[in-house]
Order: sequence, then structure tokens, then C-alpha cells
Amino acid sequence: MFTIFSAGIAPAIALMSFFYLKDRFTEPIPLILRTFILGALLVFPIMFIQYVFNTEGLVDSTFIQSFFIVALSEEFFKWFIFFYCIYNHSEFDAHYDGIVYAVGISLGFASLENILFLFSNGIEHAFSRALFPVSSHALFGVIMGYYFGKAKMNNTHKKRNLAFAFLIPFILHGTYNYILRTVESNWLILLIPFMIGLWILALRRVKIANQLHPNIMFLSKKEQA
Repeated sequence: MFTIFSAGIAPAIALMSFFYLKDRFTEPIPLILRTFILGALLVFPIMFIQYVFNTEGLVDSTFIQSFFIVALSEEFFKWFIFFYCIYNHSEFDAHYDGIVYAVGISLGFASLENILFLFSNGIEHAFSRALFPVSSHALFGVIMGYYFGKAKMNNTHKKRNLAFAFLIPFILHGTYNYILRTVESNWLILLIPFMIGLWILALRRVKIANQLHPNIMFLSKKEQA
């Protein structure tokens, strides 16, 4: 049990440390732990919703399952938790903070989901789970947090950026799921380029957010792209 638990949570700790240490103005650990726990708690209602749809056979479309049963439920609840628990928090006072807290929520969710998967399917899946599902959740969190930070620190287009904080991770997550569900063999041929592109996109957002001082309230046109 300890081995599975360690293997399940280790990738999240490594990824959380990576993004946390990139923050020039580090955030309080207790608040990050809180976001992590809130993200983990999301697993249970989301699993229940997905279980109902799957067992009742309510949806048989791969596209709808990928985008609306899985991606929509997971990204919306993560967005909801961030908006109501973190967005107005006094510690959220810099653009990059959004990335730290959104990654915390995403990795909390990914960790518990990963542990439950490894208990059911075996520890031999730990490496592939770390490379793909866990890291993809972290990267979706980076993008979500980037747009939350943009909305918080930039008074223009606030509603649009709040919408992007949900819509872009939702589309990317749905695409990830759709690749896994539709490509029966050689799925790595599509998934590896997708993950590389996702890392490039996320790290570019990290660089932009981290270059901005907490007191900067308006972005240049180049930074808004």
C-alpha cells in the first residue's frame, strides 16, 4: 500500500515543486496544501458523475464522452474551486500566483485519481501515468492559472480571461481524452507530439507570468497574446 501511495503521489510532488520554485515571490505552503486537498476532494463527486453516465449508458459518443463527460466536469470543477476559494484571496496578488494555485488544485485531483488507478490496475502503470495523465493535469492547471492571473492583474478583458481560464484547459483536456479513446494502436505517435506542444505552451505561459511584477496591473499587447 505504501509503495502504491508513494508512486501515486511522487509525480505530483515533483511537478508542484518545479512550478513552485519558479515563483519569484513564493506562496505560503499551507495555502498551497489547501488547494491540493480541495483538488483531491473533487475526485469523488466527479467520479460519481462519470460513473452514472458510463454505467447507465447515457452517452455512446466518443467525442461527447471525451469532451463533455470527462474534460468538462473535471476542468469546470477545478475552475469553480479556484474562482470561489482562491481568486479573491489576499495572497493571490501576482500573475504567477494563479499558476501556482491552479497547479495545486490540478495536482491534488491528479494525485488521488492516480493512486486509485494504481490500486485498481497495478503499480506497473506508475511511470506512464506520471508521464501522461498527471503531467497533463499539471499543464492544464498552468494554463488555467495563467488566465486567472491575467484576469486578476489586468483590468481589461477580465471576463474574457476568466472564460479562457476554463475554455482553453477544457479544449486541451478534451483533445487529450479524444486521442486516447479513438486511437487504438500507436497512440503514442499522436500523444507524444501533443504533450510536447502542451509543455511548450505551458512553459511559455510560465515565462510570461513570472516576468511580471505583482504591482503591474496592465499588460503590453505582446504579453496579452
